[in-house]
This record gives sequence, C-alpha cells and structure tokens, in this order.
Amino acid sequence: MGTSTVLIERLVKVMHRKLYSPSPIFKLTSIHSAILKTVGLVLASGLITLTTSAYAEDETIELDTIQVLGEKESDTRPVKGYNAKKSSSSTRTDTPLRDTPQSISVIPQDLIKDQSIQSISQAVQYVPGVQAAQGEGNRDALVFRGNATTGDFFLDGLRDDVQTYRDIYNTDRIEVLKGPNGMAFGRGGAGGAINRVTKEAGWDPISELTASYGAYDFKRISGDFGQAFTDEVAFRLNAVYEDSGSYRDGVNIERYGFTPTFTILPDDKTKIVLSAEYFQDKRVADRGVPSQTGGTGATANLGNRPYRIGDEDTFFGNARLSPTETETVAFNARVEHIFDNGIGVKNSTRYAFYDKYYQNVFARSPVSLTDTVQLGAYRDETKRENLINQTDITYTLNTGSLEHKLLAGAEFSVQNTDNKRLTPVGGENLAPTFSASNPFVQNVVFDTPTRNQKSDITVAGFYLQDQITFSPKWQAILGLRHDNFDTDFTNLANNTEINVSDNLLSPRAGLIFKPLEPVSLYANYSVSYVPRAGDQLISIAVNNASLKPEKFINYELGAKWDINPSLAFTAAIYKLERENLQVADPNAPGQQTVIDGQETKGIELGLTGNITDKWSVFGGVTFQDGKITKDIITFNNAGVRTPGNDTLSGSELAQTPDRTLSLWNKYEINDMWAVALGVVSVSERLAALPTATTSTVMPGYTRYDAAVFGKLSDKLHLQFNIENLTNKEYALYAHNNNNITPGSPITGRATLIYNF
Repeated sequence: MGTSTVLIERLVKVMHRKLYSPSPIFKLTSIHSAILKTVGLVLASGLITLTTSAYAEDETIELDTIQVLGEKESDTRPVKGYNAKKSSSSTRTDTPLRDTPQSISVIPQDLIKDQSIQSISQAVQYVPGVQAAQGEGNRDALVFRGNATTGDFFLDGLRDDVQTYRDIYNTDRIEVLKGPNGMAFGRGGAGGAINRVTKEAGWDPISELTASYGAYDFKRISGDFGQAFTDEVAFRLNAVYEDSGSYRDGVNIERYGFTPTFTILPDDKTKIVLSAEYFQDKRVADRGVPSQTGGTGATANLGNRPYRIGDEDTFFGNARLSPTETETVAFNARVEHIFDNGIGVKNSTRYAFYDKYYQNVFARSPVSLTDTVQLGAYRDETKRENLINQTDITYTLNTGSLEHKLLAGAEFSVQNTDNKRLTPVGGENLAPTFSASNPFVQNVVFDTPTRNQKSDITVAGFYLQDQITFSPKWQAILGLRHDNFDTDFTNLANNTEINVSDNLLSPRAGLIFKPLEPVSLYANYSVSYVPRAGDQLISIAVNNASLKPEKFINYELGAKWDINPSLAFTAAIYKLERENLQVADPNAPGQQTVIDGQETKGIELGLTGNITDKWSVFGGVTFQDGKITKDIITFNNAGVRTPGNDTLSGSELAQTPDRTLSLWNKYEINDMWAVALGVVSVSERLAALPTATTSTVMPGYTRYDAAVFGKLSDKLHLQFNIENLTNKEYALYAHNNNNITPGSPITGRATLIYNF
C-alpha cells in the first residue's frame, strides 16, 4: 500500500470521527483543520493532486483536483463584525461568551469604526446597564448598575486606574463586564469593569490611515501599520493626533500618542508581546451648567432641573483658567508558554507613570431666583506610578467523566500616588456671587495649599478557579481570590501617617445549563470590595481608617442564545447589594460608621451581530431600580445634625435611570454603499444622590444618530456620521447637581480611511 493510500485512509478516519462528534459546533469548525493537518494541503495555492496505487503496482488511479477554500483568521483583526465570540476578562481563561456566567458586552473594532468612537464615554452609549458620568471634565467616569467609579479601568487585564481620559486609537475591542469582578481583578470592580484589549502585532499585514474632520473644528488623524519582519518577529505601530473644538464655549482638546508593539514567537509553544505607549491629553476641564433653584407660585416649576438646558454653549467660570493635562508613559510585557505536559503559563507586567493636573473655575451652587450663582475654583495635581506583575497558570484535567479547566494565579503590585490641591486665598468659593447671565470670572490665583498627601499601596493577590464540565449540558465555575491590601497614607501638611491593612476574600460561583447547543442558562454569585481609601486610594482619613471596606454582592440569572453563528441574544436579571457604606454616625456627631446602604435590581437584554448578511445590529434595553436602603444622616462641621442634607431610605440612586434603550443598525445596500441608524433613549434620572431638600432631575430624552458609508475602492473608504439627527436639547450626564453637561446639538463628522 502506497504512502498516499495511508494518508487517505487516515483522512477518512479523521473525517469520520469529526463528522460523528456529538458537538455540531466542533464538527463544523474542525473538519478543515483535520484535512489540512493530515494531508498537508498548501493553502497558498489551494490545489493538490493525489496519486495512489490502490490495487496493483502498475495500476494508477488519478483523483480529481481538489480545491479547498477557507477564510484565514487574522492575527491583527481577531474579531470581525459586531458579534464577538469569546473573552478572557471574566474567567482569565479563553472562554466562549456563551459559557461565561456573567453579563458581558464586547465593543469590537468594526463597531468602533462605524460609530467613529474615540472615547470610553462614546463607546458605552449603546451598551445596556452602563451610563457615562461627567467626571468633572477631567476623567473617565462610569456608572455600572447604580455604582459610580473612576478606578475600574483595565488594559489587557492589568489595572489602568488613574483619573484621566483614555483614547482608543490603539484598542482592538472594549470588553464591558457588569457586576462585581473581584475574582478576576481584585479590589474594585464593584458594579462592573472596562477592559481594553490592545491591538497586537501579527503576521497579517495592516496599513491603514484614518483622517476625520467635522463640526466645531474637529480634526483627527490616526495610523495603524504592521508587518512581519521574519517568521518569528512581527511589528505594529499605532499613532494618533487630534486638535478639536467643541459646542461648548472655549472648550477644546489636543491629544496625541503612539504605541509600538512587537510580537515574538521563539518556538511554536512560546509567545512574547512587548509594547510601550506615550500619550498626552490636553483639554479644558468642562463641568457644564448648574441647576435652577425653585421658588413658589409662578417660579415653582423652575427648580430641580438643569439651568437653561437649551443654552448649551455657556461656560460657567472661565474656560481659559480651566486647563487639564495628563501625560502617560507605559511599558508592557507578556510571555505565554505551553509546556509539553499541557500546563500553560502567562506572565504579564505593566509599568506606568502618570503625571496629571487639572485646574477649574466652575459653578458651585444652583442659579438663584435673582439670577445669581456661586463660582468655585481649585487646582489639583497628581503623580502616580504603577508596577504590576501577574501570573496565570492553567491546566486541563480529566477526572472520570469530568473535565476541569484549572487556573491558579498571583498578582503583585506597587502603586505610589502624590496628590496636591491649591485654592485661591479664602478657599474654593469665589466671592461675591456672579450673574448667571454672565457667569465669568476674569482672573484667579491658585496660591493656597489645602491638600498635600501621598499614598503607597502594596497588593499581593492569589486566586484559584475551576471551570468544570460535567456533561455537554452542564458546566460550573468556582473561584476564590485573596488580596492583602496594605495602605500607607501620609498627610504631608501635618505629618500624619495612617497604616491600614485589609485582607479581602472574593468568591465567585456560577452554574451553566445548556438545554440546546446554542443556548445557555446561568446563575452567578460574586463578591467584590473597595478599600476604605476609595477607588483612587487617596481619600483615607483618620475617622475612616478603622472602618470595613465597602462590599458589593451580585446575584444574577441569565440566558445567552446564539440565534445563528453571527447573531447573539443575551438576557440577565440581577440584584446588586452594597454594604459597609460610609456615613455620619447618628449617635456620635463628627464620627462615621457604616451601613448596608443601597440596592439595585434590574433586567438587561442585549442583541449583537448580523440579522441578515446585510443587516448588523448592536444594542439593548435595561430596566432597573436603584434605591438607598437605610437613612443616611448628616452633620455639619460643628457636629450638629443637618436634616435637610439627610438622604432617606427609598431614595433613588444618582445617574441610574429606570430605563435605557439603545439600538444601532447598519444596512449594506450593495457592495459600495451602506447606511446606519441608531437610537439612544434614556428615562429621567437624578444628577446626584438626593437629600431631603433638593435633588436635580435630568429629564429623559431620545436621540437619533446616523451614518453613511461609501466604499470608493478596495483601498479607500469614506463615511459620514451624524449625532443627534433631530437636534434634541437634553442633559447628557452629570457629576453633581451643579455640574451637568448639556448634550451636543446636531453635529457631523466625515472620515476617510485609506488602506495602502
């Protein structure tokens, strides 16, 4: 029997084994792989001719030419379309989203381009269960299921938590995890987390130049270039520059950065990824408009709403005196290796240095009935240095009929932060009050130090996880993480030192049932903690050093259904509890205590992918109810209770709308033209946690977006995006009752994408 006959017999056996596999997904995705490995087909030409002597040496059977066609997976563009299939953020292993017992939304590269997204706040507009917040005009801020955060940002699974704005020029996709994520990320992750997956160098070449110009003098250019140097080394460079104005008077942005990346494959079992980033963001810290004080009689309807929301361009304070600038320098390294015994090891390191300041003159009070407003001003400076090392060890073990995907890991990090604040003489309040018709202060001198502090944090985290497959229908995930969290806090103004050590234990348990292969039903329980130093680790004080960390508990039931290979539907019902909320002690004025203070219940539905070959969608709907569950009592500086500032049980949470709905639709008319239409609808919500006497309501709104796409040639693409198609007047988001950002009026942006 000839060699080719043996190969053909092996091919038939392998194909038979794959075709009759109990898993139809495995059957569909593995046949070509088996053919290629067994017969050694050359994909470059896709043609082979097999000759064999099957019956006699002088008898030759010549088979017909076989052409095998298959789409190669790109290593520089791993997700195509709107529907991502897997993620490693939640489980720290490469796991299909359908087998992950948690609500996760992935914003892929195609959606980022189609919506012309440049920021985190833009990215989450169509994500159910997440709201962007103002962040005082100097940082990314999000609200996950009623819980605000500026610290739950990650880059390739490593913490990136300085208070700044993040550009996504070097981001391949954004993974939005909802619910506590202590097992995966350690401290924080209370209501959810954002993980940016960066663009990686690969052997699929890419050469792309993108230029945008739009309303309010928007100008931006970015480049993405990558190629292989050898069979073992590939390189990629991403860069961006933007210089733009705004619909807000005096507000502008200038930012630029570049990220070179190397991928090295020393052998077929080892992968090394090295990258660096320099990024600088300079802009005006814009804190929007204040609220309006209500009166009685004819003026009663003026109160509890944003001030003149239709007058969206007025800057309260002084834009020229409100600059903010952040410089980021970061280095990243990741080494992955699979040993012959099947053990996989991944070690990741990130060193990042952040230098930031922001200075602002802004509204500190509502506009009174006499049309006056109090302005405030201060300057804040922060330097932060992060060094993080993380190791994951994975191994798949079969014990009888059970399969265990085991994970053991450790994370060690050091984080040093220096923070200063300066105000004018007399404090943050500027006297006298100012006319709301001309809320402008000519000059402010920041020469009085009011804060000078530093914190040195060391973290040692250890975690274990087991993903268990009982049968094709039943899976489970069990995980436990322990973090030792040491905080050394120094008040340099009075040489006061506080040392706090927390031991945080974060469990996670999930159960998955798959009645059909494309359907999974799950239940999940998870816990996460925020240390008493806060999510930025600089808010610790003597009277809260001994208090317990805040605790977040999530209960979630959900369903995930792959309607077809390109379309996924998700549903989740959840209850998120917040415990150990720090409040004033009603029995000891001037002291603080903790209560089990709030709860959010909700339902989230999501739809992503292709309804047809030409119609793509991304969006969802959320219904939620966020409440304070115990009274929050307040005192003034003299230790006297101030009932008007109490927050009572049953009060709604800030920036937590009862309903949100979003849906982005893209339709390909033909090979050259495509159009898109999006809708974002948000019910009314409170700008800040309400008190007994005041709570500003941000009215609900519905906004429409649109886009037109033209494929002028194989290398040249043109698109035009329109935001707020009907020129709706609305409040976009807030920081508190008197820092409310009006939404942009109708605006357009043209983008040219050239692949060379």
